[in-house]
Amino acid sequence: MKVAICGAGITGLALAHRLATLGVEVVVLERASGPREQGYMIDFFGPGFDAVEEMGLLPQVEDVAYQVDEASLLDERGRRRASIDYVQFAKSVGGRLCSIMRPDLERVLRAGLPSTVDVRFGAGVTGVEDLGDRVRVTSADGETLEADLLVGADGIHSTVRRLVFGEESRYLRHLGFHTAAFVFEDEEIRARVGERFCLTDTIGMQMGFYGLRDGKLAAFAVHRTTDPALPDDARAALRATYGSLGWAVPQALALCPPSGEVYYDQVAQIEMPSWSRGRVVLVGDSCYAVSLLAGQGASLGIAGAFVLAEQLTRSPSIETALAAYEELVRPVVTEKQQVARRGARWFLPANRFLLQARRFFLHVAHLPGLERPLAAAVTGKSTALVTNLKGGAEIRSR
Repeated sequence: MKVAICGAGITGLALAHRLATLGVEVVVLERASGPREQGYMIDFFGPGFDAVEEMGLLPQVEDVAYQVDEASLLDERGRRRASIDYVQFAKSVGGRLCSIMRPDLERVLRAGLPSTVDVRFGAGVTGVEDLGDRVRVTSADGETLEADLLVGADGIHSTVRRLVFGEESRYLRHLGFHTAAFVFEDEEIRARVGERFCLTDTIGMQMGFYGLRDGKLAAFAVHRTTDPALPDDARAALRATYGSLGWAVPQALALCPPSGEVYYDQVAQIEMPSWSRGRVVLVGDSCYAVSLLAGQGASLGIAGAFVLAEQLTRSPSIETALAAYEELVRPVVTEKQQVARRGARWFLPANRFLLQARRFFLHVAHLPGLERPLAAAVTGKSTALVTNLKGGAEIRSR
């Protein structure tokens, strides 16, 4: 079997790793000219954590993870108003949690790829032709290849989805936020942050900082907006939107790098009636983005890739494998998307009442006996999506 994967991000690399390990010929086509360094810190847990462990990459992931003691909500003067105890949160998921930069997780997956995987940068997909028992793919570098299956793992703004399933507007649900991330250097802010994730305790917009190993800081920003359109100049938009915030924000905005080094996107989900069509299938954010409100996008992307690889190598046909993959993963994704939408108003309060209510919620979370149920309210139901496959769990198409 030969599989072409569009996208060399976290999901695409995880899929390439698992398929190649199981003996499948894999070609990865990536639009960017090289690995991308933009991204933010994620709390990595859940089924993706299980998949990385099964793939033998957990030690490498833990090596590049960060020790975060707490997430502190600070007022305009830097005074602590509320916090989330990360040690306790980790206990609520059985200690199976890593705080890791997205680019670092991608780097681990890329370094772990079997030598048989053919990764081509600067080769985004420009054309797709389903030939029945195979698919023909044209890439931006002018090459044409044929494979038994094309997988779109190219993110929320997927090119494969647009070429095969139709325009993005049919599937994207804007959740009313924009988000951004960048890296900068400032010794004073770095010292004040320490080993915490510091967030402004503010209404309608929020900026946070966490320290990195090399003395740099990573900034995270999110604000409410009904307009899904993205700005032409991300740095200018950040300065205009967040300039009124206090504490260390003005200092950080002054050090914000050029737009090309800033990650900026809308917060959205993807909802599709089907994840496959003929010899083309989607995985990860390209077909089931849960948004940063759910906090498990990378985990679900890796888990979905793992399940897809397992089904492709276990099932009697590609058609059966694609049906089984979707039947196993879709219920988990649907539940996480619902959790994200329910928690949207608490994620970033729109008024002072909700701000005070969030503070109260976080204070209560520290009371004995309430840590686990409150953590479950944020993360949703636990799932054995990956671990069940160890016992040979498989769904046959009906």
